[in-house]
This record gives sequence, structure tokens and C-alpha cells, in this order.
Amino acid sequence: MNIQELRKDNALIDLFCTLAEIPSPSLGEDKVITEIISTLKANGIDVKQDDYSNVIARIPATDPSKKPLLLSAHMDVVGDDSPVHIVLTDNEIIETDKSRTLGADDKAGVTAAIATACRIVKNKKLKHGGLEIVFTRDEEGTMSGVRHVDFKELEAEYVLVLDSDTLGEVMISGAGYTTVTIDVTSFKDGHSGNDIGDSSRVNAAKLLAEIVSEIPQGVYKQDEEGVITSINLGVILGGGVDFPLQKMCRMDLKNGEHFGYLIQNAVTNVINKKGSAKYSLRSSDEQSEADLLSYIQIIVDKFNKKYKGLAKFEMTATVKTPKFEKNNDTTIPDIARKIGKKTGVDVAVASFHAGAETHIYSNEKNKFGKIFKPYLIGVATIKNMHSADEQMYYKTLMKGADFVYDIFTEFNK
Repeated sequence: MNIQELRKDNALIDLFCTLAEIPSPSLGEDKVITEIISTLKANGIDVKQDDYSNVIARIPATDPSKKPLLLSAHMDVVGDDSPVHIVLTDNEIIETDKSRTLGADDKAGVTAAIATACRIVKNKKLKHGGLEIVFTRDEEGTMSGVRHVDFKELEAEYVLVLDSDTLGEVMISGAGYTTVTIDVTSFKDGHSGNDIGDSSRVNAAKLLAEIVSEIPQGVYKQDEEGVITSINLGVILGGGVDFPLQKMCRMDLKNGEHFGYLIQNAVTNVINKKGSAKYSLRSSDEQSEADLLSYIQIIVDKFNKKYKGLAKFEMTATVKTPKFEKNNDTTIPDIARKIGKKTGVDVAVASFHAGAETHIYSNEKNKFGKIFKPYLIGVATIKNMHSADEQMYYKTLMKGADFVYDIFTEFNK
């Protein structure tokens, strides 16, 4: 079987391929937006664009006594606007001809959401509290799409964000992303030869190395569901780099060559006055993150005391993505487990140590002032995301679309 034969026999996979064949880089989603809107309207589903061109769809409740459910997926993919050539390999894997990304992240989620909506509309006997769908832009960039959603127009409290990479995953919490910067400034610089014997001059780069050696690296806290809090040293910059940085705008340098260029051209004949280290701190627990930041501040205070009058140490923490904290409501995980047992989908309830649109929803309120309860749901198994080797096991998407629909029907019993 080839991809054309599979598409002819399977409407769901044909929908996925149709969407995947439309390049949709972040903030370049116009063509796929048109296709999504056209498909939804053709199936009698109310749909509109908001002021940021996110797509919002709604199916009215057939039983007002029940609660609505919200599905969310993003329309952009990692990649440019070059053509997408889809092939079928091993009779179960959909991928490209290796010329670019497939975009199953998150065209699989978009496909599952559309398929679920179409099934709900066609099932006239189904009594439900309504379905809301949000298709966002720019998730792979800065998540500007979901940040521009007017949450006060949404009625649902429970949100299924269809954007995990393994069928059956139900993620109940996720780490926020905070950058932590340690700055060291010595009060006197000097010449590495003439002034090297002056004890009033301390080298900021050396002091930076000292303090970095005391700051934790790696996992700070974890439990049976995974890593809760971690910290990772991203970069250390110290010393005589001002001059080479002025010369860094060189078009002839390829990716990966800047590091060597900087080292080769760095100045070594100065007693350095500045040094900085930048960390990524990820945590899904507010108190654990606060404890780690407090511990680092204690280290900074100790160094300020040790080198008083010679240098200054400062810590700055900046939140980039808010954390997705676990809530005590087990409604969706319990439903997912129940559906999994019935259908053979291997449901794994866990936490993940990265960012997603769940993080934005979990810190916002709906039309009725209730904080959203989001869950990151896996609707297909995808390998090698964000690369030209990206692969999607198409049979998992078929099960995943059923999984989402089954959750919706069980939610409305």
C-alpha cells in the first residue's frame, strides 16, 4: 500500500495528510487556517477567527445540564514554507521524503480535534454539554497565539490539549521555565602581568567559576510521576570577550563555529571585571522552585560576604513560561484510564518536564471565573519531532481520534 491508496481508504488519514501538506511555520499559518475553517463549515460546525487569527469553533450543548469540554491544538509546525512531500513506509509510518519536517506536531492534534467535532455533530442521539475548540498560532515560537486567546469567552473548565508525542499520555502537570542569571562584578580590573600581584584585584571569571561550583546542577526534586524541579547551567561568560563580540557579525561563520571563534579571539591579558552564568530552572511546583531559588540566594549572600569590598554577586530570576501545577481533580485521568481499559489504549498518567499550552491555560480563568483544568493528551505516537526524520505511526492516530471522542462521550454520561 502507498500513501495515495491509504488516503483513499481512510478519511481520517486523508484529513491529516491534507493538513500536513500545507506548510504552516509559526505566524505563517494562513493557508492551513483556511483549510481548517472550510472543513469545519462543511460539516456544519460554527467557526470563527479571533483578533489574532486563532480559530475558535463551537458545538452547542444538547443537554444544558451537562458541562462543556474544550479541545486545543496548535496549527503551526517547526519548519519553513517549503513543500511537504508525504510518503508511507513499512505500511504503518507516515513521514516526509526527508526534505523537511512532517508537522505531526501538531497536525495530529488538529486532525483528532476536527474528527471528534465531526462525529459529535453527526451523532444526533448524543446528549452533551457542548464542545469548544481552540486552534492556536505560533505555539512553536513564543506561544503568542494562546496568549492572545480571550479566555473569558470560553465556557469550559476542562481542557484537553492534544499535543503530546505518545498515544495515551495524559499529562497532569508540567514544569514552568525560569531563567536564573548570576552576575559577578569585581571592583578593580587590571593587567594580567603588571597587576597580578595586587590582592585588591580579583578576577570575576575565577569568582564565577567558584560560585557555579556550589550551585546545584540537574534534578533538584522528583517523585514517582517524574522530575518536579531541575536546574541546568546553560552558559558561562566571563572575561575578555567584549572585543571579539563586536566582530561576531560575520556572515561567513556557520552554525557551530562561533564558539571556537570566540575562544580563539578572547582577550587573556586582563584581570577580568565581569562574569555571568545563565541557568534554566524548570519546576511544576511553586514551593520547590522557591526553595531552590532561596538556596541559590544563600550561596550568593555567602560569596558577597566572603569577597566584601572586592566584588559583587547578584542573582536575577525571570519567569519565561508559568508552571502547570497539578490539581486535585482526577475526572479526566479517571475517564482516560477507563477508556484505555475498554479500547486497549495504554494510558500513562504522568508529569512532563517541559512547556506546552497547558501552562497558559492553567493560569487563566474561563467565562465563569473558574481556573482552567488542562491536560496534555497524546493522540498519536510521533518519533523524531522537529526534524526531517519525523515519523508518525498512522494507526495510533486512528486510535487517538477515537480516544478523544470516547473521552468526550464518557465525560457527558
